[in-house]
Amino acid sequence: MKKVIKVVGAILIDPKNKKILCAQRGPGRSLANLWEFPGGKIEPGETPREALKRELSEELIVDVDVDKEIFEMTSYEYDFGIVELTTYICHLKLGTPKLTEHIAIKWLPNNELDSLNWAPADIPAVRKLIHHNI
Repeated sequence: MKKVIKVVGAILIDPKNKKILCAQRGPGRSLANLWEFPGGKIEPGETPREALKRELSEELIVDVDVDKEIFEMTSYEYDFGIVELTTYICHLKLGTPKLTEHIAIKWLPNNELDSLNWAPADIPAVRKLIHHNI
């Protein structure tokens, strides 16, 4: 039986232009060069929202507000395990996203999200965003 990996992803929205932050994974990692919503694994004792705030602070050096409601939940079986991804809408409170783990970021309107090559677990949230006006 494959290992289940619980992760969270941020749908980080720029309040000025309503664009969404997309992050590209680096080479030498699983899912190299694919695009994702930034975030990461939930550590023992953390709530998903706490994990997301911590991950964004570590990965992008920003402080965010995380919506209380879950935006999308997805389970996807990769060769390395089953990823259970929970995404939340997030709002930038402090800082400008900086690259520490990703090789690129883009701010895109929801109708252009499908122009990127997304990690499979992120695709259901991408599709939902394309059909919702944020």
